[in-house]
Amino acid sequence: MSEFWRSVVLVLSGTAIAQFVPVLGSLVLARLYAPSEFGVFSAWLGVVVLLSIIFTGRFEAALAIEVDGEPRRLAVASTLVTACLIAIVAAIVLAIGVLVFPSIAVGVPKVVIVIAIPTALAIAGAQTWQSWAAAEGAYRKLSSMRIVQAVAITLIQITAGVFYASANTLACAHLFGVIVGLAFSTYMMPVGTFPQGQAVATIKAFWHRQRRFPLLSLPADSINKAGAQLPILIVASRFGSEVAGLLALTMRVLGVPISLLGKSVLDVFKRHAAASFRERGECRDDYLRTFKVLAIASLVFCAVMPFVSEPLFAIAFGEQWRLSGVIALWMMPMFATGFIASPLSYMVYIAGKQNVDIIWQVALLGVVFVTLSIPHHYKFALQAYSVGYSLLYIVYLVMTYRFSLGEQK
Repeated sequence: MSEFWRSVVLVLSGTAIAQFVPVLGSLVLARLYAPSEFGVFSAWLGVVVLLSIIFTGRFEAALAIEVDGEPRRLAVASTLVTACLIAIVAAIVLAIGVLVFPSIAVGVPKVVIVIAIPTALAIAGAQTWQSWAAAEGAYRKLSSMRIVQAVAITLIQITAGVFYASANTLACAHLFGVIVGLAFSTYMMPVGTFPQGQAVATIKAFWHRQRRFPLLSLPADSINKAGAQLPILIVASRFGSEVAGLLALTMRVLGVPISLLGKSVLDVFKRHAAASFRERGECRDDYLRTFKVLAIASLVFCAVMPFVSEPLFAIAFGEQWRLSGVIALWMMPMFATGFIASPLSYMVYIAGKQNVDIIWQVALLGVVFVTLSIPHHYKFALQAYSVGYSLLYIVYLVMTYRFSLGEQK
């Protein structure tokens, strides 16, 4: 077995546990919380995750491109400082906005408004540490970070739900769980400090060197996250929080087996492909061997799901969640193609093609909005959304393959 796939197996083992814990926890959570509470929490979490991306300026995605060792450590420190600065500005803007325009907070629980910025900052920090571990090839530490965070979030949500099951409870428990995971990550990989008297200069040099990430990758990835979270928001507003809750559980459960191998492959692929591209100006072989394995796994997933989806949801989560199993079948084309395309998407960073990526992301956002806003029944809306997303993923695969050729094309 090559070093590449040994590393994938190592990351996969840890990621499997980290992904299995929320799924196992969902069996309990689905019986503690109503679908409507899941819908509200999922909509809030979508906004928070989007904020976390903005806070880092997407600088954490540049860590794999930085040189190993001290230069990358300083890049991590610079990314964390960036996240804190943007979070402070966001908190001030939010406070002023609520005071000047109190109507924007009408109908929104005050608790989730108050903890939105801290949660987004904690997620941004956790993602930065995990990206650092992946970039350094510290896959055992990466797996440990993910497992601890997943366990902490799930256990706190279950414990809190026993006493008071609400969307506020889910949100607060998520915040505390991420903080636990962040504290563990800090212990595993201390970031240290800047050289004496060089903090500002180091941060500015990093900002200038990786300026394409906040200028191009940040808008592109913000649009991508908005496109990923927009379905919950649109479905909740058009078809009610109960349907949104059913969709949220579908996305959560179906996303686990799809992202399990995909994320593990991404963590290894970006390190190996970036090294190949620096040395040879192309990484076609890395791209193709990754594509083949992902494609085979995707076909297996598509072959199994039609037979197990609906009864699995009904048995595992209760009869009230059976419709989530039906929705899972509607979402299958999108998840199957996304499973292949998502790990390979890092090619846009390696090849420095963020300007092309942002065009694709804008087109994707348009497809999501149109497919979910025009049909009058949620069934046709979700089916159109899945098909439209899948077609754009195929376009993305063609693009990233061309990027992998580098000078060869």
